[in-house]
Amino acid sequence: MSQSSRSRSFSPLRKIAVAAAVVAALAAGGYYWSKHKAADAAGGYRTETVQRGDIRVAISATGTLSAITTVTVGSQISGQVTDVLVDFNSPVKKGDILAKIDPSTYQAQLEQGNAQIASARAQLAQAQATLRNASADFQRKSDLAAQKLIARSDLDLSRTSRDQAQAQVNSAQALIRQQSAALKTTEVNIGRAVIRSPVDGVVLTRTIDPGQTVAASFSAPVLFTIAEDLSKMKIELAVDESDIGQVREGQTVSFTADAFPNRQFAGVVKQVRMAATTTNNVVTYAVVVSVDNSDGTLLPGLTVNAQIEVSKRDGVLKVGNAALRFKPADGSPLADMKPDGAAPGGSNGGRGAGMGEDLQNLAATLSLKPEQKAAFDAALEEMQRKQAERAAQVQSGSPQQGGGSRLFGGAGMGGPRRSGGGDANMMAQMRARMRDRMNQQFSAFAASLDDAQRGKWNAGMDAQINAKRVMAYKLVNGKPQAVMIKLGASDGTATEVSGRSIKEGDTLISGERAAAEGK
Repeated sequence: MSQSSRSRSFSPLRKIAVAAAVVAALAAGGYYWSKHKAADAAGGYRTETVQRGDIRVAISATGTLSAITTVTVGSQISGQVTDVLVDFNSPVKKGDILAKIDPSTYQAQLEQGNAQIASARAQLAQAQATLRNASADFQRKSDLAAQKLIARSDLDLSRTSRDQAQAQVNSAQALIRQQSAALKTTEVNIGRAVIRSPVDGVVLTRTIDPGQTVAASFSAPVLFTIAEDLSKMKIELAVDESDIGQVREGQTVSFTADAFPNRQFAGVVKQVRMAATTTNNVVTYAVVVSVDNSDGTLLPGLTVNAQIEVSKRDGVLKVGNAALRFKPADGSPLADMKPDGAAPGGSNGGRGAGMGEDLQNLAATLSLKPEQKAAFDAALEEMQRKQAERAAQVQSGSPQQGGGSRLFGGAGMGGPRRSGGGDANMMAQMRARMRDRMNQQFSAFAASLDDAQRGKWNAGMDAQINAKRVMAYKLVNGKPQAVMIKLGASDGTATEVSGRSIKEGDTLISGERAAAEGK
């Protein structure tokens, strides 16, 4: 075959290869051009992406581990310690002997008491014999006096002798009871010479040794400290007054101890104590946390660093707080942007529209009857009409309406951005006025609800009015757009967000790059 024929046979293949290469080059060029264009569009901003995930809000506090019940064992009698049968960390059962005190003094008192009782009984026998004799003499003289054989004075004297003998018998009986009581006291003290454990537990401290003298003159000296059942322990946390309002019984607590740096432990809030403690002008409240220590790892007295989980939101939209704190610089094109749906001049149309949607969602959870649904729709329509009127007033330049709406709907609306005390007071006043206005607008609808529906409606209304909202800036097709976002729980890094203008995957502006930085 000639060279020219071979060239003609390969020509179609070469054409196909060249065409494929051209198509691939065009596709690659288009891809890189589109990426470069998107990068140029967003290149002037730092951004945060809206993601779906969990938000865990926790309060930090420190505290000390201790046994749920700690019993101090003392001595009610004085004397010399003869035996100590337990030591530190000794497990004990209720009734076990812990120590013994020399009972010699009390045994001597016991013998003396027995002798005194024997003497009192002898005195009683003598008094009873005297009583029998006096009673017989009185009986004889009574018979003689009846026959007028003796003087009346002799009879009276005999009666007196009998009564005196009866009194001596009573006195002897009382003395026996007195001596018996003293004897029982001595017997009790002899029993107290043996120190026993009042509970099942573990000996934490021992403060005596054999041969030591215990003096219990005015108060019972502490000999042992026993922790009852270390398989269950407690933590007393000191929670700051600014956080105590969020703590409730049953909340989950996670904590660590310096003794076990690689382990995480768990507990549950059992009690929030109302008694406050003030130290260096810092007010704290005690929160008791119950802890399962079945494996015996934790020890009484350990200092712990705890996190009380006050809120947990699963599967919610969240975004980094930098995007919510962002405020355009003076002269930035973003500075004059208004939220989507807001009227020029700073109206809160965007917020009002979001409020209407939130109220519709709330009403959908109340299982409304047809007449209740009609009343709600009428009230909602009236609310939206008045919002449109206020927006028109703001657009026409009404300073009174504009200022209030701008405060209520603008970037100062709570959330991660801080405002001064004046703004906070103004915000509280605006919320109060809005609550009154909403209650008035929906009064007919609220009157049609039953008690359960009304309670849920009122709670939802308060949540909506008190909800924190902030203006953020979203990139749409590479162009910034101002949007109103309702804020939820925050863990300090990311915050739950919601609203009709926000969805998963949206890109929010968190900062503006300098001209040199963008090059």
